[in-house]
Formats: sequence, structure tokens, C-alpha cells
Amino acid sequence: MLIGEVARRSGVSARMLRHYESLGLVRPSGRTGAGYREYSDADIRRIFHVESLRALGMSLREIGRALDDPDFAPATIVGDLVRATRERIAAETELLTRLRRIDAAGPADWEDVLQVVALLQALGSQSAGARQRAALAVADEVPVPVEALVEAVLRESEPNVAGALRWALARSGAGDGDGDGHGDGGPALLAEGLGSPVAAVRERAVRALAELPGEEADARLRAALGHPDAVVRGHAALALGARGEADAVPALVDLVVAGRDDTGAADVLGVLAGDTTAAERIATALAERLADAATDAPARGRLTQALAAVPGPTAARVLGELSRDADRAVALTATYVLRLRDAR
Repeated sequence: MLIGEVARRSGVSARMLRHYESLGLVRPSGRTGAGYREYSDADIRRIFHVESLRALGMSLREIGRALDDPDFAPATIVGDLVRATRERIAAETELLTRLRRIDAAGPADWEDVLQVVALLQALGSQSAGARQRAALAVADEVPVPVEALVEAVLRESEPNVAGALRWALARSGAGDGDGDGHGDGGPALLAEGLGSPVAAVRERAVRALAELPGEEADARLRAALGHPDAVVRGHAALALGARGEADAVPALVDLVVAGRDDTGAADVLGVLAGDTTAAERIATALAERLADAATDAPARGRLTQALAAVPGPTAARVLGELSRDADRAVALTATYVLRLRDAR
């Protein structure tokens, strides 16, 4: 079969066939009387073998070795191809993510595009100062891709930079989600972070949620009150309690008992106790934990102190009982609190 016919049937151009011949990959078995290349059935099968291996991403040199070297190990080259393909996919995925984020920022012109590119690069910098400056650049109205900010918030371990990023995220308008509660807005993306297997990421996510305004963020925080991670529950409770959410009371009491941000939790309980109904609920919750045999002495002391900011008859009654408590420290604290209440 002559080269033109081979090209038509195989889909490989005559020029490429000549290139294969120059490399020694496929040599026509014969020549016609006029000197034209003539390919045998075996030559054509080899052409298809070459094309099949090219489709796997092998170089022509690798293909030559694979077809001619009897000791050539397919597993080696296939493993290399798998690694190279994964690296290429990762690079393409990173590029796609960057392009999506630029598109999401809604750039008006090429200057905006360049600003977003610079911001994304700075957010991924090894320099904490560069990352912090990128976060603060929001103040200069650089278009901000919310997804990129959330990703930066979830991976940031430097406290000052983390604070700047949370501020930038809150300022970006990410608090309202996409309007249907199921979109790619800040609250939804941060809620995904609450499911991370890494405790530090979960804490970063809930702290960022706590600083976001809007009903969508509040809804995510309310859901976080039932999270299995006590740290997540605590941050959610502090944020919701400060916003007047009485449902945060049980988690706030847990913080007092655990001694983790117990002062902040007691302060928030005091604010919530400004409502008469809430005050009775809070006093009852504190009293129940005081009466629990599993509550140790330090925790009982913290609970007694927390009662100081709770008005109402239930709190007064419990403090009266505690003033006669067998634990001298608890009794003294309760007595002191009662005197302050009487003075007021």
C-alpha cells in the first residue's frame, strides 16, 4: 500500500509518516519499481500501535523503546504517565480555579483583572506581611473573589493575618450567601469548613462565621450549636448570645463549666439575662449544673460567679443556698455576690 493510501486509511498524514520513518519508528517494508514507499500489513499495524501509544501521552522516543526493546517494562512508563497526567490535571485545575475566581469578581476592565490576579497571588504568598496587605487591600475596593478569601481564612494560622482576612471577608458582602441559602456565598463555604477533619480549620471557619453579618450567617451559627466539636459550639454560642439568641444558653453554660472562655460566656449570659424570661432560664441552667455531681469544684466556682450577673428570684434563691455550700470557696463567692445584690 502506497503512502497516500496509508494516510487516508490511518488518518496519519503523509508528512507524519515520513517523520516516523526518519525516527525509525515505522519503516515501509518495500519500494515500488518507481521508488515509492510501500507499506505492508505489518507496517500498518505498527502505525496503529504508534498512534495508540501516542494517545496515552507517550513521547515518540518512549514509543520507539516500547515497540523495539524486549526488556522494556510497561509498568514503568505507565506509572510515569499517571504521575505526569495527575500533575497536568492539578495545574489545569488550579488555572481553572483562578479563572473562575477572576470571573466571580466581575472585573470591569483589564486593570481590574490584573488587580485580582495580584490579590490572588498575594493571598498565597509565603510572607505573612504580603498576605495581610492583600487582605487590607479590600479597603481600596479591589474586586474580591469571596471563594478565595474563604480559602485563605481557612488555611491562615498567623493570628494577625487571620484577623485581617476575617475582616476582609465580612467587608466583602459575603454574609448574605447567594440568596437561596444553598449557594457559594461566604456562609455556605465556611459551613463546609466546619466539616473539616482538622480541628484548627473548623475553628477558623466558625470564627469567620461569627464575624459575618446577615441572616445566612446566623442560620449557619445556629446549626453549629449542635456541632460535635465543643470549640465550634462555643464560638457559635458566644456570637449568637451577643446577638441576643437565647438558644445559645446551654452552650454558654458549657463554656463556663469547661473553663474555656468562661469569662466571656458569663458576660454574654449576663447580657441575655436582661430579659426576665431569659434570666430565669439562665439561672435554672446554672443551678442544674451546680447540682450535677459530675461538676467539679473549680467549675462550681465559675458557675457561682456567673450567677452574679443574672437577676431574678431564681438566681437569688440559688445564691442563698450556695452561701451555705460545703465548698468554702463557693460559699464565700455566693455570700459576696448576695451582698453586692443587696447593696444595689
